[in-house]
Amino acid sequence: MIVNSSTTARVDALVFDAYGTLFDVQSVASVAERLFPGRGDALSRLWRSKQLEYSWLQSLMLSATQRREDFAAITAHALDHAGEALKLALTPAARHRLLDAYLDLSPYPDAAPALAALAPTPRVVLSNGTREMLEPLAAATGIALHLDAVLSVDAAGIYKPSPRVYQLAVDHLKLPPIRIGFVSSNGWDVAGAKALGLTGIWVNRAAAPVERHGPKPDHTIASLAELLALVGKA
Repeated sequence: MIVNSSTTARVDALVFDAYGTLFDVQSVASVAERLFPGRGDALSRLWRSKQLEYSWLQSLMLSATQRREDFAAITAHALDHAGEALKLALTPAARHRLLDAYLDLSPYPDAAPALAALAPTPRVVLSNGTREMLEPLAAATGIALHLDAVLSVDAAGIYKPSPRVYQLAVDHLKLPPIRIGFVSSNGWDVAGAKALGLTGIWVNRAAAPVERHGPKPDHTIASLAELLALVGKA
């Protein structure tokens, strides 16, 4: 179900978001459910929502006196808030188990096959995560075998969707932005990449409505498997 793409995407490289695109952030729900029966899904979803909210707020608040914390710190803050909001007894041991679960996320089943089939097209990850979070996760899941580079927003000093983040991919690949396909399941992330001129490819797994605040995606697909046909690899 490829939408608004009558022709193939003419790109020379592909840049992928990690969390929610290659790795299922809701896979922590199984750990949360074991710790808090009947509340695992609610905790996982509120945790993720606050994690993103904090990344946006910290980017907006940057100043000479307000520093940006890295994604590991933001992830911990978001978990603490979600636990308190849901009135859960988040003991140090439970907190440690949940934070560790974020370092052991499950890849989506379509991720590795699609990345492998896209070779030799350059495939790069560009993520809010730190390299210390991303590289072990990619290695442990086998995703690293199909990547040419892992880029973290830490090099830009700000979070997505700042243009400075997407510029990291442009600088790394040394290509015109339009020749870079940016692939994300987060509509706001695709809009941010398109604002800098990258070709936006939205993996709309949840059949969500398109975001209204910025540029619409150039292409919409339902899974990473559809990416192969879109870029002429099928």
